Amino acid sequence: MVYSELATQVLQVVGQFQLEPTAKVILVHVVSSGTSDFDAVADRPHAQGDEIAYREVEKLLQSYQEKLPCQSDLEIVSGEPAPEIWRLAHIYKADVIAIGCRGLTGLKPILEGSMSAEVVAEAPCSVLVVRAR
Repeated sequence: MVYSELATQVLQVVGQFQLEPTAKVILVHVVSSGTSDFDAVADRPHAQGDEIAYREVEKLLQSYQEKLPCQSDLEIVSGEPAPEIWRLAHIYKADVIAIGCRGLTGLKPILEGSMSAEVVAEAPCSVLVVRAR
């Protein structure tokens, strides 16, 4: 599932940095392993049924891409979110990762883990965590 409201908030915060036209932003969506048959096709040509879900994610990312004042690429991959984000940060030699945080409280972060905290712990660069409003 794409958390479009949280993604919008992350992009709003990134937009406050007044990105130079020469900057490059990589918009990433990671389909968690085991969430659906979609994860099996995110990194390869798409089967008919799964292509619809892939195209919806792609269209949403493209709508965000159109609002950026600089160059950008899209990456839709499958796997565990934190390791995939680290992998892409290494590939693109990222200066910063901007990520949303759903703000889980109580036992949920302990039981489910916090993906944003996991990204921060092992990221190869600085991480900007935007908390959901």
